[in-house]
Amino acid sequence: MATLQGGLLRSDPGALSPAQLEQLRNFKIQTRIANEKYLRTHKEVELLISGFFREMFLKRPDNVQEFAADPRLPNKIHMQLIKEKKAA
Repeated sequence: MATLQGGLLRSDPGALSPAQLEQLRNFKIQTRIANEKYLRTHKEVELLISGFFREMFLKRPDNVQEFAADPRLPNKIHMQLIKEKKAA
């Protein structure tokens, strides 16, 4: 099998049998359903993600990974969300 840039292998459409493809499809569907249920019961995830993106777009850091690794970021986002809720 040919190697692509970055060491990844090309996909091989014939690698899985039809039964395996159906099993994979069902697994993907069930995973998406489970993820959606989790996100619906944990509203704070959406708030954290939207808060993170808001901070990132406002500050536009050169190194996003370093910005995301800042241990103070969750508290900053939390405080911003509290301010927004009070203003609403």
